[in-house]
Amino acid sequence: MSPVVRLSDLVLARQAHGESFEALFAAVAAPAGPRRLGARLVEVPAGKRAWPFHCHHGNDELFVVLAGEGTLRFGPDTFPVAAGDVVVCPSGGPETAHQLIAGAAGPLRYLAVSTMNEPEIMEYPDSGKLVAFAGAAPGGDKAARKVSFIGRHADAVDYWDGEG
Repeated sequence: MSPVVRLSDLVLARQAHGESFEALFAAVAAPAGPRRLGARLVEVPAGKRAWPFHCHHGNDELFVVLAGEGTLRFGPDTFPVAAGDVVVCPSGGPETAHQLIAGAAGPLRYLAVSTMNEPEIMEYPDSGKLVAFAGAAPGGDKAARKVSFIGRHADAVDYWDGEG
């Protein structure tokens, strides 16, 4: 297997949800075999977002903008991004939550690179959700996940709840 990946050879899968979310993406790193480094090629149509505003407690992410322009939501702030920019999103709480939004002029194309640590806890500040993964990191093999839980902060129970 060649360690060289040609982005132009990747077959992109489409994901969409509602009016706001749509993306074409393909795994870049996984087919070459790394276990602790992930990468995807992502293309987001004009005005759309690939994923909800979120933060990772166990993984760092880095985005290399290849084409287009858009907006980065990062914590409470927003920043313009364009081809040639590198966006660094360290792990942390809502202060490092992030989301890339494609501009109105056309698709935003970027390379998303991340550590692949698991277990992982993610938060979604806009919706108050928590996600927990074990067995495979976010972006990893879903079939390998032993635990996958999605809930809301509002649904929290006491440690001893239901323990008799």
